[in-house]
Amino acid sequence: MAVWIQAQQLQGDALHQMQSLYGQHFPIEVRHYLSQWIESQLWDSVDLENPQEEVKAKRMLDSLVQQLQKKADHQVGEDGFLLKIKLGHYASQLKSTYDRCPLELVRCIRHILYMEKRLLQEATSSSSSMGRMMDSMSQKYQQISQAFEELRALTHDTENDLRKLQHNQEYFIIQYQESLRIQAQLSSLATLPPADRLLREPSLQSKRATVEAWLTREANTLQKYRLDLAEKHQNTLQLLRKQQTVILDDELIQWKRRQQLAGNGGPPEGGLDILQSSCEKLAEMIWQNRQQIRRAEHLRQQLPIPGPIEELLTELNSTVTDIISTLVTSTFIIEKQPPQVLKTQTKFAATVRLLVGGKLTVHMNPPQVKATIISEQQAKALRNNENTRNESSGEILNNNCVMEYHQTTGTLSAHFRNMSLKRIKRSDRRGAESVTEEKFTILFESQFSMGGNELVFQVKTLSLPVVVIVHGSQDNNATATVLWDNAFAEPGRVPFLVPDKVMWPQLCEALNMKYKAEVQSSRGLSEDNLVFLAQKAFTSSSINPEDYRNLTISWSQFNRESLPGRNFTFWQWFDGVMELTKKHLKPHWNDGAILGFVNKQQAQEMLMSKPNGTFLLRFSDSEIGGITIAWVAENPGKAGERMVWNLMPFTTKDFTIRSLSDRISDLNHLLFLYPDRPKDEVFSKYYTPPLSKAVDGYVKPQIKQVVPEFTTASPDPSGGNPAYMDHAASPAVSHAPSYGIYPNMGDSMLDGDGEFDLDDTMDVARHVEELLRRPMEAPWSGQQS
Repeated sequence: MAVWIQAQQLQGDALHQMQSLYGQHFPIEVRHYLSQWIESQLWDSVDLENPQEEVKAKRMLDSLVQQLQKKADHQVGEDGFLLKIKLGHYASQLKSTYDRCPLELVRCIRHILYMEKRLLQEATSSSSSMGRMMDSMSQKYQQISQAFEELRALTHDTENDLRKLQHNQEYFIIQYQESLRIQAQLSSLATLPPADRLLREPSLQSKRATVEAWLTREANTLQKYRLDLAEKHQNTLQLLRKQQTVILDDELIQWKRRQQLAGNGGPPEGGLDILQSSCEKLAEMIWQNRQQIRRAEHLRQQLPIPGPIEELLTELNSTVTDIISTLVTSTFIIEKQPPQVLKTQTKFAATVRLLVGGKLTVHMNPPQVKATIISEQQAKALRNNENTRNESSGEILNNNCVMEYHQTTGTLSAHFRNMSLKRIKRSDRRGAESVTEEKFTILFESQFSMGGNELVFQVKTLSLPVVVIVHGSQDNNATATVLWDNAFAEPGRVPFLVPDKVMWPQLCEALNMKYKAEVQSSRGLSEDNLVFLAQKAFTSSSINPEDYRNLTISWSQFNRESLPGRNFTFWQWFDGVMELTKKHLKPHWNDGAILGFVNKQQAQEMLMSKPNGTFLLRFSDSEIGGITIAWVAENPGKAGERMVWNLMPFTTKDFTIRSLSDRISDLNHLLFLYPDRPKDEVFSKYYTPPLSKAVDGYVKPQIKQVVPEFTTASPDPSGGNPAYMDHAASPAVSHAPSYGIYPNMGDSMLDGDGEFDLDDTMDVARHVEELLRRPMEAPWSGQQS
């Protein structure tokens, strides 16, 4: 059911909240008459932080105006006349409002749709919760909501008590003035004759005694009222602090943790609008109680009555100021983090936001935010409140930005769109630490006031750790530092401490999260895949997952020490696999066509039990970002014996020339994808269509994959003569007989596992160019050797 149809069925406060989303900025009539069109548009596809997206946003605005005008033109009849005028007016109004800032229209509609869905979810949750247990999330929000209701009731109660106190105090002052007037009259009796004084004095004395008795009694009452009110404020502030702890120390910290894990490929952090709503309610309550306490202080100053109230009010004022200070400084957050691998001389963006900026009218005097890059040591000093002013570890261009208030969403934020790190100053590194292990952070700081400069706040917030690189070749190792930090950082840590060792299952979780995000696949790493990775990380042959469950892996094992017999680390190998899969193998990985995480020995054992022509795809052990084809076939040197062959690994360079599916199609000796799927059934949908016939007398050449030892004559589907590209295969058998099929390949070309090293072979692309330049005088008829 469409969102708008459901939204119209909301009732009570939810309906009122939904209606309040609309106004001059976006009329509710537009939402109603274009509901289906509005909900069908991809508003979330627009990056609001990218100025270049304004073109897309402008097209969406123009489409909206066009749809609205079209709807207006279709109105007929007497009733339709007025609607036609109204819709035409709204079309012109939206055009003039958002023509210069189309991204704001997208921001507005996204906010409206998000809030409508949220209201519907809350309404659905509320109605369906009858007779069943609510989940923990709903219970938590219900507890927060109940606490706010209690706070509202307490604040309303103290407001009534304060008014009553003010009324009683004003009446007390009137009676006090009456007492002074009687005292003045008694003093004036001394000038009267004795007879008149005796006549009037008893009455005045009696009246004075009555008034003074009342004043004494009322003074005690006022003092009690003040003490009772102060006690109520103490209870309210205690509950406010407790509620603030739940929101800031639980909800906000969890949001920041989700944001950090999102940097490793975790789900989007989300929920910031809900969090802002809670913070704004909290700010509202704190501010109301602060104003009440200040009014109580003013009443005490108007009528000083000896007692402990002065000290109590001073303490209350200090407490409420401390609470609001904590709220403001904690809700100055980074909504969009800068990139955690930061390359010098490269543009980057970030967004900071004050979650309580709208409620506390900070935007009335828009504050400016400054961004500075500081080192890990400087971040530690900042955490300990040590003076680090005017110190930085580099120079950021375009590092000042004014916070803007967006009326439609109620957010106060600063969007740094064009920052660039001009230079970086590195510290002395410890031991084996490399530049890609050195962590920095972007410090965002600002100052703003509220309550007519009554309170002034210095606010600061640190970005997630960033690793600064100067060349793309450093990206791989820098990403390892960031992944380890994001995965294993503890909340509230000293910047930027992380454990040197973690449990292997913890790392598996981080690797799986990163892999799925990078490859953009729902197919993650299976238990068998993780066992393979454990074998590689720990140089083990065990295939039992339980053998690795209690093992720890250190940072050095992860990305400082090279794997045995290799010149690369565990992470560098794994990252190479991700890059290759992301760029060239994603559909095949999603289809389950790539086993990938299988070593050479396992591949041999798996294939030897299958018919000839069965093959599998596995990631190369010896080549970073390489994948090889292993297949079972007859041993040409010994009749009746079979063996497993391994093709020299393909890398990104190879797949930019010809895709994996086309290469598999070229090799006629590959028949079944392990365990028994016909290869065309798996890969045919990815084959490149046959080349067209000759045009203008020219014949298009064709590149094809060939393994010389397995070349068989076969008809060319395009009708042309293919130009072949050699790719060598290496055999794998249970014993090692000598064959004479590699006359041009010395042992130096093979690594320890018998695999070929691309660095020691000819450049494939250059070979292709040479082949294509050769004259094609005769049809290719199996003369290849």
